Amino acid sequence: MAEVTLDLRDLPRTEAYDTLQRHVDAVLEGVDDEIAEMATISCLVHHAFGHLWTGFYRVVVPGALLRVGPYQGTLGCLEIAFGRGVCGTAATERRTVVVDDVNEFPGHIACDGRSLSEIVLPVTDAEGRLIAVFDVDSEHRATFNDDDRVGLERMLERFARRGSPVTATASEVAVSAVR
Repeated sequence: MAEVTLDLRDLPRTEAYDTLQRHVDAVLEGVDDEIAEMATISCLVHHAFGHLWTGFYRVVVPGALLRVGPYQGTLGCLEIAFGRGVCGTAATERRTVVVDDVNEFPGHIACDGRSLSEIVLPVTDAEGRLIAVFDVDSEHRATFNDDDRVGLERMLERFARRGSPVTATASEVAVSAVR
């Protein structure tokens, strides 16, 4: 299962997200590593829909600064201040932001000039703290809709369900690596 990367562009959006959710759950079954989960989700979403850029900006200074995390695509902006651009707005307001035309979004940050539309979703942990935003860019206008919002929000709920970080023993890590 882990070796399969789905291409879901030809499916109706809700069906695509249901399929992708099952795939993400199967691939990440038993994984308890936030960065590995972010990297895997970025990869699977990116390739499933053929997006321009897909990834996470992690909170490194709460309420102030996001830094690029696991992603797929061209070089991303390294840091984004809360309140700046689509990512900073989603972080500050802690809400999903869908932008049909990035050129009409006040203060849009053009990390890749080919980006024409964008969706950014807040990612919270089990205590409700903002830990990241998930950013998906498209080279087409009006790519994202409510089906994307619902599908991606459901996928990102896994971070809110995570328990406290667990420190694995060396033998647990060795056994896990063999899987």
